[in-house]
Amino acid sequence: MATTNQNAEMSVEEKLKALYDLQKVATEVDKIRTLRGELPLEVQDLEDEIEGLETRISNYEGEIKTLNDSITGKKNEIKESGVLIKKYEAQQMNVRNNREFDSLSKEIEFQKLEIELSEKRIREFSAELSNKQEVIDSSKQLLEDRKADLAAKKKELTDIIGETQVDEEKMVDKISQIESTIDERLLTAFKRIRSNAVNGLAVVTVERDACGGCFNKIPPQRQLDIKSRKKVIVCEYCGRILVDDEMDQSAE
Repeated sequence: MATTNQNAEMSVEEKLKALYDLQKVATEVDKIRTLRGELPLEVQDLEDEIEGLETRISNYEGEIKTLNDSITGKKNEIKESGVLIKKYEAQQMNVRNNREFDSLSKEIEFQKLEIELSEKRIREFSAELSNKQEVIDSSKQLLEDRKADLAAKKKELTDIIGETQVDEEKMVDKISQIESTIDERLLTAFKRIRSNAVNGLAVVTVERDACGGCFNKIPPQRQLDIKSRKKVIVCEYCGRILVDDEMDQSAE
């Protein structure tokens, strides 16, 4: 209740001064967060890319294992066909008629075709294996590069946070203190204007007869009203709260 009474007793000039002070501190916080820039997003993007590369490498390694197993299987089939060919050739030495000999010859021919097919499959699997291994090697190199980039970005972000965190915390506390002196309706308006402004400026000074936010000209009579500090005046073009340039000196 005491805070409400304090807000009610504030003159318009004091309210404008509090709003301008609030804007200055909020702008400093914005600068600190801008200093960090896109680093948090860049760190997240790198972490996502690294995770994707690791998944790709893992998948390709699984496919390479399958291909190696397939090559081993085809080599075993070639050996089995070779054994069968020798068996059939031996049996041909003891046939009783031409029909049996021809039948064994067909079996031998079939096994030779099986060997040729297996050898073809082995060549195909080997070519695919080579291609996948190249992808793995390039992905592993890229992964190492991205891990190095991530470590550098994290260090940069940590350094910036370390340098600015104390200042930011102090400013956030100061913002809370100033906000407690401003009535809720005015504070809500300030936050709404600030959230809609591209540069986060809700309170601006009149500079060279123009709004310091949108740079549209302010009529002389309106400038006099602003300097009188008798009421809260907003720019008719951008909706920002206007204060005279001497407010900046007063804030200093």
